[in-house]
Amino acid sequence: MSAPSSDAIVLKSVVKSFRKTSRKRETTTLKTELVRWLTFRKKKAEPSQLIQALTGVDLRIPRGKTVGIVGRNGSGKSTLLKLVTGIYTPTSGTIEVHGRISALLELGAGFHPDFTGRENILINGIILGMSRAEVKARVEQIIEYAELGDFIDEPVRTYSSGMFMRLAFAVATHVDPEILIIDEILSVGDEHFARKSQAKMNEFRHGGKTILLVTHALGTVESWCDLAAWIDGGKVRMFGDPRRVVAEYRRAIAAAEAEAEKTGHSALSAPGLALPQTNGAQAQGVAGARLTGVRLHDGAGATAASFSSDAALSVVLDFEALSKAPLRFSVDVMSADGRLVFSLGYDAGELAGKGAVTLKVPRLGLAEGVYELLGTVTRPGEPPPPPHRVALTVSGSAGAGVLKPVHEWAVERPDN
Repeated sequence: MSAPSSDAIVLKSVVKSFRKTSRKRETTTLKTELVRWLTFRKKKAEPSQLIQALTGVDLRIPRGKTVGIVGRNGSGKSTLLKLVTGIYTPTSGTIEVHGRISALLELGAGFHPDFTGRENILINGIILGMSRAEVKARVEQIIEYAELGDFIDEPVRTYSSGMFMRLAFAVATHVDPEILIIDEILSVGDEHFARKSQAKMNEFRHGGKTILLVTHALGTVESWCDLAAWIDGGKVRMFGDPRRVVAEYRRAIAAAEAEAEKTGHSALSAPGLALPQTNGAQAQGVAGARLTGVRLHDGAGATAASFSSDAALSVVLDFEALSKAPLRFSVDVMSADGRLVFSLGYDAGELAGKGAVTLKVPRLGLAEGVYELLGTVTRPGEPPPPPHRVALTVSGSAGAGVLKPVHEWAVERPDN
């Protein structure tokens, strides 16, 4: 008996092509349609008649890891997931999946609109590889998790999009999958269920399950995933540490936007983005400007590891510029779930040599938590380098959310 593979998913030289659909509408008869159908399989499509969604993808997803896939719309991310789940078959190449797989690709995919939620649980559980007895043993657990109440015995066509999502997520995560595939579906739902689903996902991670996630929430990829893949133009442009992958992806997008602003022609609609220079001295910022450090000081100018909501904060950006040129400094603060809390920029004028620029915030005003602070320096005409990152810890404040405004409470006592 062979040892289990250390990889949950393996793609080797995978190509996926789709035949273009002509927009021309011709008058047809039953005879011409029958002839077209009979001859379709015999006629090989010309390259000009094909759309290349994926062009030779090699990718290994290690068992027990959470892997985020990033990329622009139309880059091939969703096609890749549908190949992994077996919805599509590759035009060429091979795909290996080791373990029971469950997928959340489209809202309510696989649900029959005229069947009740309870009936769809049974059908989907069997489709996902469970026996009828196994599904029946978990039905009540799934129903309780989905929080659908009496609607569970109503046709799913009467469900709202949020109810659809809750049922789909409940089924997908309670059929004991070894591999969970998710394509942006978790963006649907209220705050309560979002927290609940996040807790379930964390349970999966800690339980050694494999998660493959497509998302545009780059902060989530950086903070939550073990690995990341950047798909662009049907190819894997980069795979590895999530922060490095996301940084390169952001650099490429920023460079394309800068080029569009300069020339008036957008490169964002092209099949593949041009990669910024990433080798030699320029990658380290030696040809232009770079940050050499980011320091956090309190109101007295002392280095601090933690700040209260009411404390003053100074962000010191140490920089080096080898030639005189206009420099722009920026500071972004991100929450733990990847949301942008604030972004501040400063045009410092022409600078050269080594120096420091300081951002002073008289009152921080953030709720308790650990945030990520990103410092960046850019020069006109050059792609932005990867940001310099530090943790910003805020402690000792009550309340929820990310903002703690200046406030006071008052009570006007009624006459007795």
